[in-house]
Amino acid sequence: MARIFFNGQAMVGGPFHPSVADYLVGPVRTAPGYRFFSIRDVCPGLHPDPAADTSIEGELYDVPLEHLRDVVLPGEPRELELGIITLADGTPSLSMLLARGELDRGVHREITTHGGWRPYLATLGRTA
Repeated sequence: MARIFFNGQAMVGGPFHPSVADYLVGPVRTAPGYRFFSIRDVCPGLHPDPAADTSIEGELYDVPLEHLRDVVLPGEPRELELGIITLADGTPSLSMLLARGELDRGVHREITTHGGWRPYLATLGRTA
C-alpha cells in the first residue's frame, strides 16, 4: 500500500474519485512550505517552497501499489510528477507535484492563497 495525498480531481466529489474511493483515509493538510497552481483550471499542482508559510488542503489515501501504477498514474497530466511531501502532522506522503521545469514555464496560475482546489473552483463558479 502507498499513502498518497490527493488535492484535486481524485478527492471526494471529483470526477476521478470513484477510482480511489475505497482507499480514502480522510481529510488532511500539507505542512507549511507549499505553493499551489492551477493547470489550465483542470487540475492543481503542488510546488514545494520552503519560504512559503502556507499549507494546502487535500485527502489522504492508502492505495495498493498496483492500483497506483496501473490506474492512477497513467491518468495524471504530463505537467505533474510523483513526489514526496510532508503532511501537517510531519509524516511523509506521496503526492503529485508540478513536474520539474513547469514552474519556469510561467503558464500556471498560482492559487496558493485559496488554500485548496475546492475554494479555488468556487471562485470560478464550479464544484469538484
